[in-house]
Amino acid sequence: MNTLSLYIHIPFCIKKCAYCDFLSAPQFDAAGAYFAALKKEINAFETDKEIYSIFFGGGTPSAVDERYIADILDLIAKKYSIARGCEISLESNPGTLTENKLRTYKNSGVNRISMGAQSFDDRLLKILGRIHSKNGIIKSFELVKKHFDNHNLDLMFALPSQSLEDWQDTLENAIKLEPTHISAYSLIIEEGTPFYDKYEPADEKLDRDMYYAARDLLAENGYRQYEISNFAKTGFECRHNLVYWQGGDYKGFGLGAASLINSSRLKNTEDMQRYLDGKTIAETIVLSRFEQMQEFVMLGLRCTDGISAEKFKNTFETDIYTAFGDIIKKHEKSGLLEISGDNIRLTKKGIDLSNMVFVDLV
Repeated sequence: MNTLSLYIHIPFCIKKCAYCDFLSAPQFDAAGAYFAALKKEINAFETDKEIYSIFFGGGTPSAVDERYIADILDLIAKKYSIARGCEISLESNPGTLTENKLRTYKNSGVNRISMGAQSFDDRLLKILGRIHSKNGIIKSFELVKKHFDNHNLDLMFALPSQSLEDWQDTLENAIKLEPTHISAYSLIIEEGTPFYDKYEPADEKLDRDMYYAARDLLAENGYRQYEISNFAKTGFECRHNLVYWQGGDYKGFGLGAASLINSSRLKNTEDMQRYLDGKTIAETIVLSRFEQMQEFVMLGLRCTDGISAEKFKNTFETDIYTAFGDIIKKHEKSGLLEISGDNIRLTKKGIDLSNMVFVDLV
């Protein structure tokens, strides 16, 4: 496709959560210099492709002055060709949004707001180190709905001391707010975070029971599961994330941002001073043809629609069964994959055990 998606990393957070290993920090005094460097990086990048989607992630993009976001979108609109219907998403946290911010975002072209709720249990929010409460989520999300018709709530399960009933309560509270999209992720306790030496991962059976509860309850309320951890009302699937899962090109701007362009994977520096000095790219990897095929299959299988054998052949001029036939047949026999005509996808059992398939593909 002759399109490109843009990811823009805003690393600033009011407070770093206890489980978070994302590239973020509360260095708001560096915001002016950071956005100046961000503009320089954008100005230095040329493309004749249409911009299909734009995603502001972080950190907490809604924590910075809204004029910074507006300025970046103004620059992008002047420099690049924006596709009709371009999805422009911005991540936010409860308590960081105001009427003026939301109006500014909308006037600047933002058309989708994603909010990190994580839980509707005040006790668990405190354990996570979140700065908001259940009531704060509700108030902030109702404010979002006044200005935007396309919105997401991020939720987390398998939290320390969280019961299945706690999780069901969070799901029910989220559904009551009627977001058009819900992301539900199992907590992964990462090395280097305060959680790592303090908590053990949740019991595997409890983790799976929570996942099934989300899948079933969300389905009952009109949310279609279109990816392992993502559920949407009809027509509200996240177009930007689908670009990642379907192997599209994307350019990342900002501290630590990743890009995939013409089979090359690039990674920006994670050192703030180097970034401010304009020393942006830290790593470039050119993917081999086989590595591209592996990524196509592994990322595509994350989506519940699976992958198309015809699209694989059109992309790589090779039959998917020539490249991965033994693995596909093995996991079809084990019940982890199912084949229906042109389509290959994970079964419900396969979603649970997807890593067994992915390990074989690597």
